[in-house]
Amino acid sequence: MSSPRRAARTGAVAALGALFAALLPVTAAHAEDRTVQGGRLDWGIKASFQSYVTGPIAKGSYTLQAGAATAGASQFRFHSAKGSYNPDTGALSAGFSGGVRFLGHRKSDGSYELDLTISRPTVRISGGSGTLYADMVSKAKSTGKVTSSAQVPLASLNVSGINMKGGGSPVALANVPATLTTQGANAFAGYYVAGTPLDPVSLSADVLKSSGSSSGSGSDSGSGSGSSGDKKDQGKKDAKAGRIEDAAVDWGVRRTFREYVGGSIAKGEWKLSGGAQDGGALFRFTAGEGTFDEQKQTLDAKFKGSVRFTGEHGLDVELSALAVKSKDGKATLYADVASPEYDKKQAALVTFEAPKLKAADGLVTLTEAPSKLTADGAKAFNSMYKAGTEMDPVSLAVALDASAKLPALPDLGSDASASSAPSSSASAAPDAKTEPVASSSSSGSPAVPIGIGAGVLLLAGAAFVVVRKRRTAPAATGASEGSEDS
Repeated sequence: MSSPRRAARTGAVAALGALFAALLPVTAAHAEDRTVQGGRLDWGIKASFQSYVTGPIAKGSYTLQAGAATAGASQFRFHSAKGSYNPDTGALSAGFSGGVRFLGHRKSDGSYELDLTISRPTVRISGGSGTLYADMVSKAKSTGKVTSSAQVPLASLNVSGINMKGGGSPVALANVPATLTTQGANAFAGYYVAGTPLDPVSLSADVLKSSGSSSGSGSDSGSGSGSSGDKKDQGKKDAKAGRIEDAAVDWGVRRTFREYVGGSIAKGEWKLSGGAQDGGALFRFTAGEGTFDEQKQTLDAKFKGSVRFTGEHGLDVELSALAVKSKDGKATLYADVASPEYDKKQAALVTFEAPKLKAADGLVTLTEAPSKLTADGAKAFNSMYKAGTEMDPVSLAVALDASAKLPALPDLGSDASASSAPSSSASAAPDAKTEPVASSSSSGSPAVPIGIGAGVLLLAGAAFVVVRKRRTAPAATGASEGSEDS
């Protein structure tokens, strides 16, 4: 072949290669994992198991641990998500804090035949499959042997049809169907077999931008103090004798009251305003001002923020302008109360013990002091509870030095909602007379939207929502809050 002809062919091949290269789509650089920081996971584990534990057979109860809260009827809220998310692959790993312990079938020696703790749930989604892991401590149903296991693959998550790829924050999934795994069945103390449907899982997780700054809408739920920004210019000032530089009071009112408000009877909600913050299992009232005298053991503090509970059957109660006064180890929590039945300024709501309040590094703290309802407090809740009823504990943090930092709240993420009542039931409640039995039968979950939440985008920026329709019977409802004794 002559040299000119060879050169022409070589040139043609090169031109064709260049043309193909130009026509091929440009491959985007692979995005690095982004940090998940802040968020919550709502999961009832299994509604029928809850009903059995607290029912007339097991005669048991459950307790919340490490900041976990209830989130509407038959839902537990786990907080402070940490992990990673890759918008290119859609891989998500988010671990949450908090736990719940179930106790039932009390023996004559005071121990329990049923003793199960589930904590630190972690959701991992990759390659079109998902799994929920959790730390578990359980007592075997047959032998009583106690087993403790870390990060057990407890439930498989049905994420088929959900495109996890995208970007933005938060990443949110709603009512994802969950099924008990073989390892989960073993760790569940033999109450259910592998394949048993569990309650659906919902989560919201804040994703930081690659630069490290939050891309969410912003939440001060984990900031520790709603008024710290206003105090920055005071950091170098010495605290005046007796004057409070900043303070917060944490109080959840009453767990079963929150469940009643968000449950199937009241079908209500609560809204925070004026700087109040949602800590999951409690509300924080901020920007405390007043005085504290350690020698005389007196405290007089007023706080900003309000919470309003509304719902059916005439439910409408607002608590605002909270204040705490303490003397000689005895403390009272006051609030302005506004409701159709009772309207009073600075009504004494609950009393609690506050012994030996002392400052350490410029901070005075009181953690989870048991509280009891007063006569005025009973009126505030329309006599739903009697005076003397145990209410949620009270926690105080008082900064006497402007540089002292108040304890942080659990981080519920930028999309945390005050009202947690589910739009529809997750699973049918059992016959209260029947003990949970091993079953491989399946049941559906309600017709609800499932998908990536606000901020997760596709290609040209269109928001992505996948709707899956499944069927279920509504969960049975319990007695009204006024009749509860827990």
